[in-house]
Amino acid sequence: MPRCTINGVEIEVKEGTTIIQAMMAHQQRIAHYCWHPGLSVAGVCRLCMVEIEGNPRLQIACNTVITEGMKINNTSEKVKEAVKWGLDFHLINHPLDCPICDQAGECGLQEQYMEFGKYDPEMAEPKQKKRKVVDLGPRVVLDSERCILCSRCVRFTDEVSKSYELGIFNRGDRSEIGTHAGKTLDNKYSLNTVDICPVGALTSRDFRFRQRVWYLKDQNTICNGCSTGCHIKVYFNKEGFFRVKPVYNAEVNGYWMCDEGRDIYRFANKENRWQQGWYRVDGNIVELKPAELAQKIQSLVTSQSAFVVTGQFTCEELDRAIGMFVKKVGASNVFHWQNEPERWNDFDGILLRGDRNPNTRGLLEVFQKLQINTHWDQLIQKLQQGMIETLIVAAPEGVTWYPDFKEKLSIFSKAKNLIWLQSVKRKEVEELPHKSLYVIPLKSYVEKNGTFINYAGLRQSFKAVTTVLHETLTLDQALGLMLGSWEGLIPVTQNASGVTANAMTLVETERPKDRVLNETRKRNEFIFQRGRL
Repeated sequence: MPRCTINGVEIEVKEGTTIIQAMMAHQQRIAHYCWHPGLSVAGVCRLCMVEIEGNPRLQIACNTVITEGMKINNTSEKVKEAVKWGLDFHLINHPLDCPICDQAGECGLQEQYMEFGKYDPEMAEPKQKKRKVVDLGPRVVLDSERCILCSRCVRFTDEVSKSYELGIFNRGDRSEIGTHAGKTLDNKYSLNTVDICPVGALTSRDFRFRQRVWYLKDQNTICNGCSTGCHIKVYFNKEGFFRVKPVYNAEVNGYWMCDEGRDIYRFANKENRWQQGWYRVDGNIVELKPAELAQKIQSLVTSQSAFVVTGQFTCEELDRAIGMFVKKVGASNVFHWQNEPERWNDFDGILLRGDRNPNTRGLLEVFQKLQINTHWDQLIQKLQQGMIETLIVAAPEGVTWYPDFKEKLSIFSKAKNLIWLQSVKRKEVEELPHKSLYVIPLKSYVEKNGTFINYAGLRQSFKAVTTVLHETLTLDQALGLMLGSWEGLIPVTQNASGVTANAMTLVETERPKDRVLNETRKRNEFIFQRGRL
C-alpha cells in the first residue's frame, strides 16, 4: 500500500486510490464540482487543483493516482489562486437566483464560494442568458442559467440508470444540458440527478418551492418501498414530511434510490392518515380512540378468528403480534398477504425489486419460528365456508404497490366481523358496506423503532424519526389490546412526558439542545443559523 503526505499528514492508501479519494477519506477539504464518488471521473471543473512536490504544474486531484512517497498540498497560495479564479470562471454567467432558488441552504456553489472563493469579480461583459423552467420530464425541472456543466447528471443517465436521456449541447458559453431528441428524463431513478446537482439547476417538481431547507429537520431511517431496504433520510418539520433522499450505504443502495421510494413520505403525513379509530353500527360511524376501540372488541377475537399480515411491519411487531395470536387462536389461522407474488423475483438490475415489502424475510422467519404453514387458498376456502367469524387484517402502508387491494378487500368482507389495522386512510375501506367493520389506526414507519430484514438477509435496525399521531398503535400493541394485554403501552391521553397527546404533533422524541421547538422554529431560525459573512 503506497504511503503519501497530504497537507503535512502522512497516510497510507490502497493501490489505485486517487488524490481526491484519499483527501475525502481523511477529512481534508478540497474544492470540486464535477467529481462524485459514485460516477466516473470527468475532470471538467478543474477546481480540485493540488500541488505535487517535484511537478512544476498543478494537477487535478480527481484523476491523479497516488504513488509511493508523493507529497501533496492544496493549501499553498498557488493552489488557492487557481481555485479562486476557477470559481470565477464557473460563475461568470451564473444568475443571482439565491433568494428564489430551491438549492439555497444546501448549495455546493454557495458553500465553495464561501470556503474557496471570496474574490472580486472582473467580468465586464453581460451574462449569457439561457432557458429557465425547462420541463425535462415528469419529475425534474431544469434551470439552464444555473447549470455549471459539471456533467454529473449526464454521467448518471449514461452509467447508472443507463437510460441515456441527457447530453450537453451547443458549444462555448452557449453549452447547456438537455434531453436528446424524442426523449424525456423519465426513468425510475431520475431524481438522483437532482441529488447530485451541485447547484440549483435541476430541481424536483414535487419539492420545488414547498419549503426552505433550513426550516426542515432530518433523520435517517430505512425505505419501506421494497425488499432492498435502502438507507434514506426523511425531511420534516411541524407542517409534515416533505421529501426523502438516499443515504450512502455500500452494502445496500450505494449512493442512490429509486423515484418510487421517494414518495413514501406521503404515507406518513397527517392528512393521509386515520387519526381516530372508528366502527360502523347500523350504518352510522362511531369514533373512538384507537386503544379504546381495540379494548372494546376483545370479545370478537375467538377461536373462529383469523389474522392476515403483510411484510411491511418490523420484526419486533410481527414476532410479538403473531406470537400472541397463535397462543390465543392457533397457527392454522395466520395468513401472509403478498403483493403480486408472481413478480417477487423481478429486479431492474439497480435497486428496485418485485417484492414491495421491506420485511418479508422477517415475516417468514416468524412463520418458521411459530410453525405457520398456511396457504392463501385456505383462507379463501374458510371464508367461503363461513368458518371465520372475525378477520383481523394488518394492511400494508404502501397500498399503491398492492394492485389487487380492492379484490382482496371484497374477499375479506366475507367475514362476519372485519377488523382493519392500517396507518394510511383508504377510501375503499371507508366505502365498504360491511355491517361489522372496525378500523384501528396504526403507527407509520417513521414513528417506530425496529428492524427490517432485506431480500439478502441483512438485518437493518432503525429508530423512530418523530411522532405524527400520538394515539395510534403499533401492530403488537393493537393485537395485545384485543387480546387483553396493556404491555408496553402508556395512557392514551398522555405521552411519556405527561403532556396531553392532542397538543403534540410532529415533535421529535430526542430534540437537539441547539434547536427550538418546531412550533416556534420559523420565527426564531435566524438566531441559530447566522450567515458566515
